Amino acid sequence: MIREMKISLPVQKLAYAIFFVVILSLVRGVTYSVEIGIALEAPMAILALTFCADTYTQEIVSRRSEVQRLYPMKKRVRAVYRRILVQELFLLALAIGGYGLFFLFQNPGTAGMGQDGLDSEMCRFLIYVAAIAVTLLFWGILSTLLACLFRNMWIGIGGCLLLWVLTNSSMGDRYLGRWNLFSYTYRSLENSGDPGWICGKIVCICIAVTAAAVLPEIIEKRG
Repeated sequence: MIREMKISLPVQKLAYAIFFVVILSLVRGVTYSVEIGIALEAPMAILALTFCADTYTQEIVSRRSEVQRLYPMKKRVRAVYRRILVQELFLLALAIGGYGLFFLFQNPGTAGMGQDGLDSEMCRFLIYVAAIAVTLLFWGILSTLLACLFRNMWIGIGGCLLLWVLTNSSMGDRYLGRWNLFSYTYRSLENSGDPGWICGKIVCICIAVTAAAVLPEIIEKRG
């Protein structure tokens, strides 16, 4: 696992990811704490898809793939899964830290929109953590899958960005509604107790699980 951490989390990736979240918490204005999740979800999705796109293609660029082909397929697949896990855990920790940075830099109000007995600050934070974890998993593993399929990191990033633009939009919200990949972002803040947005996260989980299941076959065929 230590080896996978060194490969998956080089200093330059850690630096730009942390810098991205710090700058976002400084320039993206929020008035109430309920808006923090909205401010973070879509940008964190972009960070995840760019951060994870080279999970396997870095072996091709560094020419380690020739050596990896000598390893048993199970060992190669486990290595990719471990790298995805390491990166996703780092991104989740960064997303949680980013939530705190909004309080540190902007001190948003905790009263106002959609306040009721069930919508305490801790409850809101836990819901955010669950939603952002699914978002990070979906975009991270999808970009890895596309990059492996086409053996090109930029195609993995570009394909995910196209999907990101289509779903993170008023058109995506209008036609997909609660089934939108960004249903958490487009949920009604005035009726925050409505769990309908969970449908979109269920879609993300189903696609991510399917992508993870077909990843070994793609790695075997694409080398």
